[in-house]
Amino acid sequence: MAIDIIDEKILELLTQDGRMSYVDIGKELNLSRVAVRDRVNQLKDKEIIERFTVVINSEKVGKDVSAFFEVDCEPEFLVQVAQALADNTNVASCYQMTGPSTLHMHVLVNDFSDLEVFVNEQLYILKGITRVESHILLRRFKSRSGLKL
Repeated sequence: MAIDIIDEKILELLTQDGRMSYVDIGKELNLSRVAVRDRVNQLKDKEIIERFTVVINSEKVGKDVSAFFEVDCEPEFLVQVAQALADNTNVASCYQMTGPSTLHMHVLVNDFSDLEVFVNEQLYILKGITRVESHILLRRFKSRSGLKL
């Protein structure tokens, strides 16, 4: 869906600060508050802006361990496993990936003890999983909270 340069600039500003007022965006782009509001509403109506949200620093709220998992499933169990993982409060994101019925998952837990509980008591017990590979985050260099146009 095509958007113009002004919409791109509005999206860039909102990506930097989702609480930026329409007045402040208008000042940056030499537009009225009403013009900015109308454009933002159009971006929402076109589902280019899916929702407004807040990004929480997981470490500041005690989620000190961030782990990424590749989970292979038997094809007939993929959706069932994915739904169970998506419903788990430790799972920050879960995606189906290309490959042999593979799910990619990001998990946030308080500590390594909680990670062990998650793996042994919440992940490995799911029927249909054939392989699990995990990676523990050491340091974050970039975290995407918006799309650079």
